[in-house]
Amino acid sequence: MIAISLKFIAGRYHATPWGRHVNEGTVEWPPSPWRILRAMVAVWKRTLPELQQSAVEPILRYLAEPPEFVLPPASTGHTRHFMPWFKKGADDRTLVFDTFVAVSREALLWARWPEPTLDNLQIDTLSRILGNLNTFGRSESWCEAELVGNAENFHGLSCRPRLGDAPAGYEIIRLLCADPARAFADDRVVTATMKTEAQRKTKDPLKKRSAIYDPAWNLCTETLQLHRERWSDPPGSRWVPYVRPRDCFKVERKPPHRATSQRPIQVIRFALDSTVLPLVTETLAVAEAGRRALMGIYGRLTETNGVRGRSKVFSGKDEHDEPLADHTHAYYLPSDEDGDGRLDHLTVFASAGFGSDERRAFDRLREIRTGREGEERHPLRVVLLGMGASADYIPGPLQYSQQWVSATPYIATRYAKTRGRHRVDLGWPEQRENFLRDNLHTQLAGLWPELFGEQAPEVVIEPEWGPKHVFQIARRWRCIEFRRFRSKLGDDGGRRLSGAFRLTFGRAVQGPIALGYSSHFGMGLFMPLNDAARCGIHTT
Repeated sequence: MIAISLKFIAGRYHATPWGRHVNEGTVEWPPSPWRILRAMVAVWKRTLPELQQSAVEPILRYLAEPPEFVLPPASTGHTRHFMPWFKKGADDRTLVFDTFVAVSREALLWARWPEPTLDNLQIDTLSRILGNLNTFGRSESWCEAELVGNAENFHGLSCRPRLGDAPAGYEIIRLLCADPARAFADDRVVTATMKTEAQRKTKDPLKKRSAIYDPAWNLCTETLQLHRERWSDPPGSRWVPYVRPRDCFKVERKPPHRATSQRPIQVIRFALDSTVLPLVTETLAVAEAGRRALMGIYGRLTETNGVRGRSKVFSGKDEHDEPLADHTHAYYLPSDEDGDGRLDHLTVFASAGFGSDERRAFDRLREIRTGREGEERHPLRVVLLGMGASADYIPGPLQYSQQWVSATPYIATRYAKTRGRHRVDLGWPEQRENFLRDNLHTQLAGLWPELFGEQAPEVVIEPEWGPKHVFQIARRWRCIEFRRFRSKLGDDGGRRLSGAFRLTFGRAVQGPIALGYSSHFGMGLFMPLNDAARCGIHTT
């Protein structure tokens, strides 16, 4: 026993049954054996002309016997469109139906022949032909065909030639099959003409034969000739009754999938676009402007009776206007990720996740107004790139890395004492470094306490020095060049000590790492070392 498997890689099989009009909305299922043979002849002559007819004809004669089919789950569908008709003018249109069988793109249709199998050479030839078969039926029916040698335990809906009455649950259909006695004859595709040649000694006419097709088989008769000859059925064919399950097109409804748990949206990613993008030194201003714009959009979306709503995640404050202390609210992290010194991305991260109203606000954000000079002529536009959970979506500052480098100044969370036993002499760079290092170490220990235990490897904190023992970022920016004052009244971020560092952990950790004062507005942001060189940050 051998079988041929057909996979419709577009999920559709387009074919109109023989003797039916395309606009009747009927489909041929399973494919008629006559169509299978003609498809293999076409592939042979078009793609494998080196194969001799003597090698191919015995295979096709074997396959001319009506096969059994194993049908995959399927349903029917159709499209309708208007085609130019031109019978009544240039604007005349006619409605055309395109009916098809819809199947899974991975489902297999099997046609099997239970009679004795082919020899090895014939199996190899048939496999080559099937390997080149890429459409079956209409040209939209892309397919993959394969020869299977052992086909005795296939499961599915059986469709087979009728032997007696149809079993319960089955219906009788008819499929066009080849007549082995006439399909490979040439009585309808070879024309004979009688012609008398004057130079011959005898007056008997000479009979000349001319073949219409190659090979000269009735199987190769085309539709145009059928119409010309007024044949109702192709020569060399016969109708064979098959029994097919009545519910072969039944669609099994699946219960709706209800997710038991859904990861919160924690990361929102924007691209910044402007004729003149803001410098990296304006990170704090861009972050504040992004927060201000999102809070305004959120308020308008949730306004009730003239009272605008306020998001705890966006604002970082509770209903009593007190700052949240758990740091699960939004971090606004502008970044330069192409190393040109100008901000080109904005990442908003909140470990608590964003609700549906916050996500609607993100979707409506189009522009950020920082108040910088020339912004009317060069507005700062934003393009939403994506959103997702931090476990799945790890762009830019959310990547995994073992080493991290300052992208913006780390601002101390407290003032250095200039008097008393633990005073810091601000005139000495080493003492400023030690103070900032200790403050940063405390912040890191609060973020990853498991990395600072007795058994944990040491976390190395190294300063990033520039010329004259001055902290430097990306080998070009001093901390004093960054805007460190927030726009709120009384902010003192610009008067606190700030510096730049490189962090080396005992294992790879995931960002974002934004620590220190104004960390929710892009200050104290570290970029992963594997991304730092591309961003123009010095890594040696």
